[in-house]
Amino acid sequence: MNKVHLRTAVRDNALTRLRVAVTAFFALDGFVFAGWVVRIPDIKHQTHASTGVLGLALLGVSAGAVVTMTLTGRLCRRYGSHLVTVVCAVLLSLSVALPPLTHSAPALGAVLMFFGAAYGGINVAFNSAAVDLVAALQRPVMPTFHAAFSLGGMVGAGLGGVVAGYLSPVYHLLCLTVIGMLVTAVYGRTLLRHERPAPADRGLSKAPPAAGPEARGLNARTRGVVAVLGLVALCTAYGEGAMADWGALHFQQDLAASPGVAAAGYSCFALAMTIGRLTGTTLIERLGRTCTIVAGGCTATAGTLLGCFAPSVWAALLGFAVTGIGLANLFPIAVERAGAVAGPSGVAIASTFGYGGMLLGPPAIGFIAGWLSLPTALASVAALAAVAAAIGFATRRVVG
Repeated sequence: MNKVHLRTAVRDNALTRLRVAVTAFFALDGFVFAGWVVRIPDIKHQTHASTGVLGLALLGVSAGAVVTMTLTGRLCRRYGSHLVTVVCAVLLSLSVALPPLTHSAPALGAVLMFFGAAYGGINVAFNSAAVDLVAALQRPVMPTFHAAFSLGGMVGAGLGGVVAGYLSPVYHLLCLTVIGMLVTAVYGRTLLRHERPAPADRGLSKAPPAAGPEARGLNARTRGVVAVLGLVALCTAYGEGAMADWGALHFQQDLAASPGVAAAGYSCFALAMTIGRLTGTTLIERLGRTCTIVAGGCTATAGTLLGCFAPSVWAALLGFAVTGIGLANLFPIAVERAGAVAGPSGVAIASTFGYGGMLLGPPAIGFIAGWLSLPTALASVAALAAVAAAIGFATRRVVG
């Protein structure tokens, strides 16, 4: 009996260390990416690029990420998600220092493809590692990892805004490289020392099974299931991208808000999403994944409609916050279930769908706004949130 308890204690200790390490890489990813984003205006000035040309250069991030995501799933199956996470973290940390060294839009686009490849790769790798942890812990802790990404992004953007007046882009992004390498050195050792954790022995676990069946590979049946889960990720990421790129303009253009209040609109959305993810594990344990998706989608639908069509700024701010809470856990649940169904390949496909949604959102909103109006265009976020809720209900046997 003592041997069983000792073995359980050792396993729990190892899982705790792995969870801390994976959480650190999620936070690092958000921190580095946000730090780069706040320096885009400076890089634009440095490369003498027009807005249109800069937009084409920025597509390098998307192109690199989308191309790499599917490949990373295969690499995780062959070499393990822990090793791939560490390698991609090194590449991400190194590549973020490259944009301020360029002096033309073509050169910027080239280095951003490298940066995007590292960004896409680490997203698939640490999500795959997180899926394994969910199965081993037998608790739906995936939202907490994505909360770390959101918190890292908020800290990275906040610090970036502070140091922008004191440090050039070269030194600022070089500091991100140093921080990234230090975090990788500290927490990468934990990942490399531990193999992929095996699913928990349900006979020894008092917790109800939360991660579903052991991960399988892609086949004709699982591919369709993963694609449907990917649609949930797409609907969620579409909303994130739309709120980030068009929310402030909606407040200024349609509600006559000041620039400071307009910026607060997205801040309310991001903060509410972070809070929603921090409480996501408890919510999923109480309601189940299906109810969480359905309730989240319906909540986001109502919040978006309020944010889009409210006649006052304060009501719109409330609507944006409600939208963030509603969307918070949809993407983590979709990625986790895709990984449980098809392993790293499932994570790669769902992540690619999600990233595609984030890319689709801003230009789709702009196109619709040109034909109709910006509030009507933003209402498409509500429509897709409703679609995600419907998909969650329709796939309740898979989602659990």
